[in-house]
Amino acid sequence: MIGQLQGIILEKQPPQLLLDVGGVGYEIDAPMNTFYRLPDIGQEVVLFTHLVIREDAHHLYGFFAREERALFRTLLKVNGIGPRLGLTILSSIEPSEFVRCIVNNDTANLIRLPGIGKKTAERLIIEIRDKLTDWQPSLPQGSTGLTQSMNASLATRHPIIQDAISALIALGYKPVEASRAVAKIDDNNLTSEEIIRQALKEGVV
Repeated sequence: MIGQLQGIILEKQPPQLLLDVGGVGYEIDAPMNTFYRLPDIGQEVVLFTHLVIREDAHHLYGFFAREERALFRTLLKVNGIGPRLGLTILSSIEPSEFVRCIVNNDTANLIRLPGIGKKTAERLIIEIRDKLTDWQPSLPQGSTGLTQSMNASLATRHPIIQDAISALIALGYKPVEASRAVAKIDDNNLTSEEIIRQALKEGVV
């Protein structure tokens, strides 16, 4: 199992990035929460990773924080939640807010997430609530000030991004396609309506 990688970012094409680790390029899929925290191309980063092995491919998923990876792994244990949907969920809501929804039985906000219907929301609460009661986010060493600043930005952008993704799904996009489209268009200044309009106009997927 590959649990952590430290290397230089070569490419960023949400939800995937290419990381150079000692001359080997690793393709890693990451949620948008992680993408918003990544340094620029050419800079070094440490990611906590989860490897999914299938008959036809090996997929690496990367996370800025260890607790976010733990949350991803918890999601994978829920019936009907695969890596792609888990990635979409963590791209659409701040992890701490997602945990709050689960612990407080907040199905109303859960069903607003891309790919999550009422039955899935109820199943999530039933199957993982007890596992998340003690969940606490932590910060990588030396990153407190930077991450607090980013978290403030994320808190502002998440509702806008979530609304845009949900609207695109309602218009026929698949959850992963909607997340990818919003990631390509969003520049941290657009409203949800502007993101949706541009995605539909350009046919971004």
